[in-house]
Amino acid sequence: MSKAEELLQIGGPVVWILLGFSVIALTLILVKSWQLWWAGRRVERIGDQVLGHWQRGEIDTASGLLTGVKQPGLVLLRDTLDLQSGGVEEALIREELERRFTRMSDQLRTGLRPLELIGSVSPLLGLLGTVFGMIMAFQQMELAGSQIDPGVLSGGIWQALLTTAAGLVVAIPVVLLHNGLDQWVYRLTRQMQDLVTRAFTQPTMGHADTSDQIHLVHEPEQEPLHAA
Repeated sequence: MSKAEELLQIGGPVVWILLGFSVIALTLILVKSWQLWWAGRRVERIGDQVLGHWQRGEIDTASGLLTGVKQPGLVLLRDTLDLQSGGVEEALIREELERRFTRMSDQLRTGLRPLELIGSVSPLLGLLGTVFGMIMAFQQMELAGSQIDPGVLSGGIWQALLTTAAGLVVAIPVVLLHNGLDQWVYRLTRQMQDLVTRAFTQPTMGHADTSDQIHLVHEPEQEPLHAA
């Protein structure tokens, strides 16, 4: 612990700022990971069940499975089925769903921009601290004149380089984790698009019980063969 405190004191304000960046980044990563995990929890399984009931014309059952859901993908699916059941024109449905999809996607991406900013600024801030440290080291050389102590000079240089190392230590994991979270968001948005597309391509078949009406593609009826 004393070694860490010593490094913080040697690094100066830049290292303290980078320490604050690391705390903020860690908090954002933990909160965002929990949010994305919850947003994708059981979405695919429930979505498959809902679309299965919807295709067979079991409207009430499909709606019941979506009652009270909070996950963006399931909320968007519920909105899609409600709009289709309400007899709204398909063009208006698609426009409204695109608006809601954009809003939900933006909500899923909340917090990613600060992580990207921390990953970009941290190494630059560390480099800035090194530049200032090197300037101070060379000022000491100038003041010392011919009485330069190599030990003092080398100590000033490594202290200056400490800020660059600290900046890279913060930036590298933040950039990697930011890319992972960004891909996670991308998969969730693709999942949302898939559910909505299936709601349009798997229309309800009504309440009939015959198995022929469950299929989306029907073979054309053929004329009966008559004996010559």
